[in-house]
Amino acid sequence: MKYDRINSSLYSINRIKFTERMEPQTLAVFNSNDIYPVSADSTMPFQQHRDILYLSGVDQEESILVLFPNASNPAHKEVLFLKETSDLIAIWEGEKLTKQAALETSGIKTVYWLQQFPTIFKQMMAEAKGIYLNTNEHLRASTEVETREDRFIKKVKSDFPAHQVFKSAPIMHKLRSIKETIEIELMQKACKITEAGVRRLLGFIKPGVWEYEIEAELAHEFLRNRSKGFAYTPIVASGKNACVLHYIENNQQCNDGDVILLDVGAEYANYSSDLTRCLPVNGRFSNRQKAVYNAVLHVKKEAEKLLVPGTIMAEYHKQVGHLMEEQLVILGLISNQDIANQNPDWPAYKKYFMHGTSHFLGLDTHDVGLWNEPIQAGMVFTCEPGIYIPEEGLGIRLEDDLVVQESGQPFNLMKDIPLEAEEIEDLMNS
Repeated sequence: MKYDRINSSLYSINRIKFTERMEPQTLAVFNSNDIYPVSADSTMPFQQHRDILYLSGVDQEESILVLFPNASNPAHKEVLFLKETSDLIAIWEGEKLTKQAALETSGIKTVYWLQQFPTIFKQMMAEAKGIYLNTNEHLRASTEVETREDRFIKKVKSDFPAHQVFKSAPIMHKLRSIKETIEIELMQKACKITEAGVRRLLGFIKPGVWEYEIEAELAHEFLRNRSKGFAYTPIVASGKNACVLHYIENNQQCNDGDVILLDVGAEYANYSSDLTRCLPVNGRFSNRQKAVYNAVLHVKKEAEKLLVPGTIMAEYHKQVGHLMEEQLVILGLISNQDIANQNPDWPAYKKYFMHGTSHFLGLDTHDVGLWNEPIQAGMVFTCEPGIYIPEEGLGIRLEDDLVVQESGQPFNLMKDIPLEAEEIEDLMNS
């Protein structure tokens, strides 16, 4: 791994938090992701399943974690099963975790090789009354592709039909949404790497540069700072491209007078950062561009004040909508009559601001969390209002990553990344 080893106490704490919420005489199983094929003998770069990573720190394929707090054998209260390493594997694929390295990474003392799993798991299930199975219950999940976890669930239900089945997802969503101090530090590291990328661009962007060249500059800066790269597919959208919310082609030339919308973020140790900034190609915003920019910035600053413990996200988004209405009227994009006659299911402001303002952030860019419960201290959210005016070839979105505090405004992990229009202009022209 490119990143420094993480203190295993994080994973020990996370496992305790999970097992405290389990029903008596049950066990829970978490599988790694597959290595996904492309074609011929090519594969996608491996990405570990975030749940087994959260509970063990094991960032390796063909891994299984079993938690069985009521096991009669103390050695089986928490068990890792790993792909057995060898000198041949080390030569062809690189070094895999040894049992000692797995202990140092996870804090789990009992480590078996994967071929032992069927026998030992059968013994554990004979003692257990029920099992927690791990399904992807993210509200925006795409589940067409069968995963290693999916195959395991099918086999368990076939082999052990008399066992009670419980869901691990609601527990994981609650736990993962509230970050430990170590997690906040890792996310801060990801944000600092993103900052380095943005500052690199401030002296690079000029009329005639191509969007993919900007992407390349970011990739260079991220990799040289021990990141695997982008936390999600980067958006480098100049001019009218910024009005396409998920524009990822990044293949157009940036013209004098355009504004570039950058929705980019580095990962670090599998933790995401998520940033949006808008930069003028020639180093200066026009009066109209700056007016729209400052309108979005005003909404962002006011929205951040609402991210406090006890807030319900559905109500938060309604309040942000009202903030955006005021700014769109000032900009002449909608009228008070438009607001009076609006469809409550699709308010007038949605013509120019059609997406949500905040989402959970963590091991996933759109991280898991419980949307219907009040937000709590330790949760991390983005705040990303935007205004998109296709007829003007202008899209402005501004986004930072915020840690909810016990009292007061949230802590901005991206507070050092230039945000004010004048500061951006000064740095681009210095």
